[in-house]
This record gives sequence, C-alpha cells and structure tokens, in this order.
Amino acid sequence: MIKVGIIGVGTVGTSVAQILKDNADVISARAGQDIVVKSGVVKNLNKDRGLDIIITDNVDDVLNDGEIDIVVELMGGVEEPFEVVKRALKSGKAVVTANKALLAYHRYELQDIAKDIAFEYEAAVAGGIPIITALRDGLSANHIESIMGIMNGTCNYMMTKMANEGVAYDAILKESQELGYAEADPSFDVGGFDAAHKLLILASIAYGIDAKPEDILIEGIENVSSEDVAFAKEFGYAIKLLTIAKKDGNEVELRVHACMISQDEMIAKIDGVMNGVSVVGDKVGETLYYGPGAGGDATASAVVANIIDIARSGKSTPMLGFNRPMEGTQLTLKPTEKIESKYYLRINVSDKAGVLARVTKIFEDNNISVETMLQRQASSNSANLLISTHTAVEKNIQSMMKEIEALDFVNSAPVMIRIV
Repeated sequence: MIKVGIIGVGTVGTSVAQILKDNADVISARAGQDIVVKSGVVKNLNKDRGLDIIITDNVDDVLNDGEIDIVVELMGGVEEPFEVVKRALKSGKAVVTANKALLAYHRYELQDIAKDIAFEYEAAVAGGIPIITALRDGLSANHIESIMGIMNGTCNYMMTKMANEGVAYDAILKESQELGYAEADPSFDVGGFDAAHKLLILASIAYGIDAKPEDILIEGIENVSSEDVAFAKEFGYAIKLLTIAKKDGNEVELRVHACMISQDEMIAKIDGVMNGVSVVGDKVGETLYYGPGAGGDATASAVVANIIDIARSGKSTPMLGFNRPMEGTQLTLKPTEKIESKYYLRINVSDKAGVLARVTKIFEDNNISVETMLQRQASSNSANLLISTHTAVEKNIQSMMKEIEALDFVNSAPVMIRIV
C-alpha cells in the first residue's frame, strides 16, 4: 500500500483526495497496489473539507511520518514550498507538485537534490493536458524545433470574447473576475507571468535552458483593444497570448506575449478557457495537445496520474528528462533584442496634414518595411494608424517606437503586437 500526504488541502488537494477515494478500484488496478491519503496539511483547521483523513496545520506531521511514501505539494508560492520539498526529498519521500512558480525558479536545484527519488510535476503546466509526459517521454527521440502554447485560460477566454462578441477589454476583464476565471488582482494572468512560468518548465525539458522569469520577454494582453481585434480579423488573424520557445542554431528564443496568428493555424482555433500546446519535433512534425488548463478536478487528475506512475515503478527518470547536455553543445538563451518577427502597431495621432509622411520616414530610418497601413478615425480630432510590417528585428522596433512616441502629434504610447 502506498500512503500519501498532501501539503495544501485546498481546491486541488481536496479533489486529489476525493479522486483517490472515488476511483480507488481503477487506480488500484492501474497502480498494482492500493493508494490512500493518510494526512493533509491546511492553514485553517476550522474549515470542513469533507474528507476522512487526518488534518493538521503542521507540515512536520507529514514530513516526519515514516509511513508516508509520497508527498503532494499544493501550497502555492515559491520559497516556503521549496524548503518543504527539499526536506521531503532529503528524507527519501517521492514528491508530486502542481507548483509552476516553484519550478520556474528552482527546478534545477530540485533535480540535483532529487537524483533517483521520484519527483513528478505534470499538473504544473496546462492542468489536465499531459504535456510534460508527452515532451519528456513521448517525443524524446526528437530534437524539439519549437513549442507554441496557449497556457492561460483566463487570457484565452478574454481574447475569445473580444473577437467573437466585440466586448471591450475592461468589460471582459470584469466579467472574468465575476466568473472566477480572473483573480481580484489579475496581473499574474493578464500580464503573462503565469504562462511564462509554464514556458520555462517546458523549455528546460526541451532544451536544457536554465532561465528565470526575469531573463525572458514577458508581456500580457492589457493593451489589446477592440481596434486591434478588428484589424486582426480583417487580415485573417486571431489574437492569442502565446508562449513561444524556438530553437535557432545554438540559441533558443523564449517569449510570452500577445500575438496575431493566422486563423488557419490549429492553435488559433483553441477558444474559451481551454489550453493548447503545439510541439514541432524534427522527426514527428507538429503535434497538438488540447484540454482544460485549470480547475480542481482537471489539475488533480494530473496529480493522481503522477502518483500512479510512482506507485507502478517506484523509480524515477531524471526530473527534467536528461542526464547530459541536450544538443551536444550547451544551448543559450537568445537575447530579446535579436528576436525577429513581423509586427503590428497602433499609433494614435492628431488628425492633421503631414502626419503620415513623418511616421513613414521614421519607419524607413529604422530599416522597417511597412506591409499594410490603415487609418481609422478615433475621435473628432484624432486617428489610429494601424500598421503591419514585414519581418524586422526587435531592437529596431523598440527604437522606432520610442522615436514615434516622442513626436508632438502622437497622443499616447504606440501599442505593438507581434505577428507569428
């Protein structure tokens, strides 16, 4: 019999315990032995969770219990769970976590500590989608050329509503908060940070890149407007918050930002709160993974799957899936300013003579070629210039945007969305 201790019996932790109880017969058949939750750690002992397990507010009751084989960490945060997981591993207990922030900052340290002790984390990325298993095991024969993901359901729900129903950003953000998709402080989701943590985990498995959130390009969807959505639809694009990892020689691009992507791409068709990840391998080509990226039962399903895997074998592959440098030579992170892309810009200008000539001259001076340009009235005395470019270098775009913002007829900072 395998005994489990859950540290953090909130929505997901309660669901883990309930699944292990409700589906005990099929889980036992698949694991080859019974799996039971012995105890759980909570902050508030007064809240009834409806579970017939030992409940405590002291992590030592789990970490020092010699009968517990697997510790499930569902605390949230970074440094406190890092200390808890280190203690669990050093005591020889297997660990399962759904904590993406913990792994975004400490995944390599934890791999060094875990060594041959099982440490699984499928639920940390894209909830109920088994993307970790697919990338680490199913695609292990491939050089991974790129990963492109929709990995934040809140942002995808908001972008879908803006595109399909013409809802303004502020209105759909408020609705998302009322529905429970977005937090009272939504910045972690709409600012791209949640998705970035997930991208870093996948990039480590695919490329062996040890980057922190502070090292990569992270932007959100806060500046996307109805005008941008209308432009995208007119030219056959959908706007999505995308996580992108792409190998270019010995460098890897890692970035999270709003993108215009062709409506014909498979990943562009993923709508609502659902998540999707496209992975391109050099031998298999493109594979697409789709499913719920959050929610108690979906996330708990991935946690329980990891518990079953550990119970089956009692052994562990390397946590990140490799024992030596991934590509023969160490891959490095591509500097943000070297990224190349097509770009869309929205520039709000005073509606007067000579504006277009001065703007296009700045494009020319920065070696940026315009592909399309539209002018749309914004108010009685201002207009929005909606411009898409041919492929350009990020450094040149950023320099150009600063020059444009400084013009006396430009009314606000230009808005830029990259085109994939």
